[in-house]
Amino acid sequence: MNNEPFVIERTFNAPVSKVWKAITDKSEMKQWYFDLAEFKPEVGFEFQFRGGTEECQYLHLCKITEVISGKKLTYSWRYDGYEGISFVTFELFAEGDRTKVKLTHAGLETFPASNKDFAKGNFVEGWTAIIGTSLKEYVEK
Repeated sequence: MNNEPFVIERTFNAPVSKVWKAITDKSEMKQWYFDLAEFKPEVGFEFQFRGGTEECQYLHLCKITEVISGKKLTYSWRYDGYEGISFVTFELFAEGDRTKVKLTHAGLETFPASNKDFAKGNFVEGWTAIIGTSLKEYVEK
Protein backbone atom coordinates (compact mmCIF):
# COMPACT_ATOMS: atom_id res chain seq x y z
CA MET A 1 0.00 0.00 0.00
CA ASN A 2 1.31 3.43 -0.93
CA ASN A 3 1.09 5.76 2.07
CA GLU A 4 2.74 8.68 0.31
CA PRO A 5 0.54 11.77 0.18
CA PHE A 6 -0.56 13.13 -3.17
CA VAL A 7 1.23 16.39 -3.97
CA ILE A 8 0.63 18.72 -6.91
CA GLU A 9 2.40 22.02 -7.57
CA ARG A 10 1.43 24.63 -10.11
CA THR A 11 2.48 28.24 -10.68
CA PHE A 12 -0.18 30.76 -11.63
CA ASN A 13 0.04 34.19 -13.23
CA ALA A 14 -1.73 35.78 -10.27
CA PRO A 15 -0.59 37.41 -7.01
CA VAL A 16 -0.78 35.51 -3.70
CA SER A 17 -3.59 37.77 -2.46
CA LYS A 18 -5.82 36.77 -5.39
CA VAL A 19 -5.08 33.04 -5.01
CA TRP A 20 -5.60 33.20 -1.22
CA LYS A 21 -9.00 34.84 -1.73
CA ALA A 22 -9.91 32.17 -4.30
CA ILE A 23 -9.21 29.36 -1.81
CA THR A 24 -10.80 31.01 1.25
CA ASP A 25 -13.84 33.00 0.03
CA LYS A 26 -16.92 30.82 -0.42
CA SER A 27 -18.34 32.98 -3.23
CA GLU A 28 -15.09 32.55 -5.15
CA MET A 29 -14.67 28.87 -4.24
CA LYS A 30 -17.96 27.97 -5.93
CA GLN A 31 -16.54 29.30 -9.22
CA TRP A 32 -13.75 26.68 -9.33
CA TYR A 33 -14.16 24.22 -6.43
CA PHE A 34 -17.38 23.31 -4.63
CA ASP A 35 -20.43 25.38 -3.75
CA LEU A 36 -20.16 25.48 0.03
CA ALA A 37 -23.02 26.66 2.23
CA GLU A 38 -20.49 28.42 4.46
CA PHE A 39 -16.72 28.72 4.75
CA LYS A 40 -14.46 30.68 7.06
CA PRO A 41 -10.67 30.35 7.08
CA GLU A 42 -10.61 29.91 10.87
CA VAL A 43 -9.18 27.00 12.87
CA GLY A 44 -12.03 24.82 14.11
CA PHE A 45 -14.51 25.93 11.43
CA GLU A 46 -16.41 22.94 10.04
CA PHE A 47 -17.89 22.73 6.57
CA GLN A 48 -19.37 20.06 4.34
CA PHE A 49 -20.27 19.45 0.73
CA ARG A 50 -21.48 16.69 -1.54
CA GLY A 51 -19.31 15.32 -4.29
CA GLY A 52 -18.39 12.10 -6.00
CA THR A 53 -19.41 10.31 -9.13
CA GLU A 54 -22.69 10.49 -11.00
CA GLU A 55 -23.52 7.06 -9.58
CA CYS A 56 -22.66 7.86 -5.97
CA GLN A 57 -22.50 11.13 -4.07
CA TYR A 58 -20.62 11.37 -0.77
CA LEU A 59 -21.06 13.84 2.06
CA HIS A 60 -17.61 15.31 2.72
CA LEU A 61 -17.05 16.45 6.31
CA CYS A 62 -14.20 18.91 6.77
CA LYS A 63 -12.69 20.89 9.64
CA ILE A 64 -10.03 23.58 9.37
CA THR A 65 -6.94 22.66 11.37
CA GLU A 66 -4.38 25.33 10.38
CA VAL A 67 -4.45 28.81 8.89
CA ILE A 68 -1.48 31.06 8.17
CA SER A 69 -3.11 33.95 6.36
CA GLY A 70 -1.91 34.29 2.79
CA LYS A 71 0.38 31.27 3.11
CA LYS A 72 -1.22 28.03 4.32
CA LEU A 73 -4.63 26.43 4.79
CA THR A 74 -5.16 22.89 6.07
CA TYR A 75 -8.39 21.02 6.70
CA SER A 76 -9.42 17.49 7.54
CA TRP A 77 -11.40 15.62 4.87
CA ARG A 78 -13.51 12.59 5.66
CA TYR A 79 -16.68 10.96 4.42
CA ASP A 80 -19.91 10.61 6.39
CA GLY A 81 -20.49 6.94 7.21
CA TYR A 82 -16.99 5.74 6.21
CA GLU A 83 -13.78 5.09 8.08
CA GLY A 84 -10.70 7.19 7.49
CA ILE A 85 -9.56 10.76 7.71
CA SER A 86 -7.26 12.71 5.43
CA PHE A 87 -5.85 16.22 5.37
CA VAL A 88 -5.76 18.73 2.52
CA THR A 89 -3.12 21.48 2.67
CA PHE A 90 -2.82 24.44 0.34
CA GLU A 91 0.52 26.28 0.54
CA LEU A 92 1.13 29.51 -1.36
CA PHE A 93 4.54 30.87 -2.33
CA ALA A 94 5.04 34.30 -3.92
CA GLU A 95 7.27 34.25 -6.99
CA GLY A 96 7.30 37.90 -7.99
CA ASP A 97 3.80 38.67 -9.26
CA ARG A 98 3.09 34.96 -9.66
CA THR A 99 2.06 32.36 -7.08
CA LYS A 100 3.23 28.78 -6.68
CA VAL A 101 0.49 26.61 -5.19
CA LYS A 102 1.42 23.35 -3.50
CA LEU A 103 -1.51 21.09 -2.62
CA THR A 104 -0.89 18.05 -0.44
CA HIS A 105 -3.60 15.47 0.28
CA ALA A 106 -2.32 13.14 3.02
CA GLY A 107 -3.99 10.14 4.63
CA LEU A 108 -5.73 8.74 1.55
CA GLU A 109 -4.68 5.24 2.63
CA THR A 110 -7.00 5.52 5.68
CA PHE A 111 -10.11 5.30 3.50
CA PRO A 112 -11.65 1.85 2.87
CA ALA A 113 -9.61 0.11 0.17
CA SER A 114 -12.72 -1.89 -0.76
CA ASN A 115 -14.40 1.26 -2.13
CA LYS A 116 -13.03 2.00 -5.60
CA ASP A 117 -14.26 5.61 -5.37
CA PHE A 118 -11.62 6.19 -2.67
CA ALA A 119 -8.73 4.91 -4.82
CA LYS A 120 -5.71 7.23 -4.85
CA GLY A 121 -5.91 7.52 -8.64
CA ASN A 122 -9.30 9.22 -8.34
CA PHE A 123 -7.83 11.86 -6.03
CA VAL A 124 -4.88 12.35 -8.39
CA GLU A 125 -7.26 12.85 -11.31
CA GLY A 126 -9.58 15.13 -9.34
CA TRP A 127 -6.93 17.39 -7.82
CA THR A 128 -5.02 17.59 -11.11
CA ALA A 129 -8.17 18.94 -12.78
CA ILE A 130 -9.13 21.19 -9.86
CA ILE A 131 -5.67 22.74 -9.31
CA GLY A 132 -4.21 22.40 -12.78
CA THR A 133 -7.24 23.60 -14.71
CA SER A 134 -10.13 25.02 -12.63
CA LEU A 135 -8.17 27.11 -10.12
CA LYS A 136 -5.59 28.17 -12.73
CA GLU A 137 -8.25 29.40 -15.15
CA TYR A 138 -10.15 31.14 -12.36
CA VAL A 139 -7.23 33.14 -10.90
CA GLU A 140 -5.67 33.95 -14.25
CA LYS A 141 -8.80 35.41 -15.87
